[in-house]
Amino acid sequence: MSLSNFSPKLSLRQLLIFGGLMVTFSMGIRHGFGLFNLPITMANGWGRETFALTIALQNLVWGAVQPITGALADRYGALKIMVIGGALYALGLTGMALSTDSFNFLLAGGLFIGLAQTATTYSVVYGILGRNVSADKRVWAMGITAAAGSFGQFLMIPVEQGLLSSIGANDALLILALMASLMIPIAFMLREPNVTNTHQGSDQTIKQALKEAMSNPSFRFLTLGYFVCGFQVVFIAVHLAPYLKDLSQIYPAVGAPVVATTALALIGLFNIFGTYSAGILGQRFPKRYLLSGIYILRSIAIAGFIWLPLSPTTTYIFAAIMGFLWLSTIPLTNAIVAQIFGVKYLSMLSGLVFFSHQLGSFCGAYFGGYLFDRTGSYLIVWEIAIALGVFAFLVNLPVKERAIHRTVTA
Repeated sequence: MSLSNFSPKLSLRQLLIFGGLMVTFSMGIRHGFGLFNLPITMANGWGRETFALTIALQNLVWGAVQPITGALADRYGALKIMVIGGALYALGLTGMALSTDSFNFLLAGGLFIGLAQTATTYSVVYGILGRNVSADKRVWAMGITAAAGSFGQFLMIPVEQGLLSSIGANDALLILALMASLMIPIAFMLREPNVTNTHQGSDQTIKQALKEAMSNPSFRFLTLGYFVCGFQVVFIAVHLAPYLKDLSQIYPAVGAPVVATTALALIGLFNIFGTYSAGILGQRFPKRYLLSGIYILRSIAIAGFIWLPLSPTTTYIFAAIMGFLWLSTIPLTNAIVAQIFGVKYLSMLSGLVFFSHQLGSFCGAYFGGYLFDRTGSYLIVWEIAIALGVFAFLVNLPVKERAIHRTVTA
């Protein structure tokens, strides 16, 4: 399908701009949730496990429902899905702001925002790109869009910290809810007017696509590796700020809020370069080797961060390295899925792989808080993250990046 069939007035540049804006808001807002950890738990008298469970549930719902949302977007088009997602995002943030009960906070921040993210983040947007961008530019386009999401992370950290400092956590969440509602008009700029045309060329059913993917060893390897990605990035996003605050008793300089804010912003900034580079390199080199390299470098960076003396400088270096490696896995993983299975069910199959990512995210967010409350330290979780990185390095090596051969039946 050519880009002219996508929309009579929508160029490739516009497609990338509005796809990038969608993930900029969706990923950018959530990237700053870790800054709300201590203000919200202290104001309500909750333990860190309560906040961690909310973020963990958010990621679990996001992952569990993503294949369903992706299948609906593949079948009926992404517009309605994204509009509902934008509305749920705004509603969830509003609920977080107004909740004084931990269960209501869990529903708003965990369930509503988790559902919203299934409709407004990479799987659905990448489905649009996969159907409307030629294969020779696909990894590049996915890298550009991921870089836009990374810019959102960089942009929103100082914005959210500024809101927290000036108006407090609850009002800050209400402002973020207004910003999230902007995803609704953005969705209309990504409308696919003729969804059925995007499905021509294959009569494969959803059931057949699922069976084919689940029986494919490379798909399983990608799925296992993506679990590690989710564990590492969400643990760091949610628990880095409290970790630095705790260690300020030993290293006073890292306890200032500006250190955590700057570190998270650096992750977003260097993520821009990392995801863009992944898109470029993925066109030239085997993507499985790039994925393995990302995971082993993460383990090395984490080991250096926790075992060397801590300072603002070492924190910023760690954040820059992790930022470069942060979401670089996303365009590479999704491009491999498209390369093996085609684009007809790309949103759904990407969602299946992503479910594993979100299982890892659940574990990273929740067990970070759980083990801290039980042991008074994050050390064991950092060590788990290192070991998982080595595992992901190994499991991505045997992935085969070639299109699956299907027997044509009459």
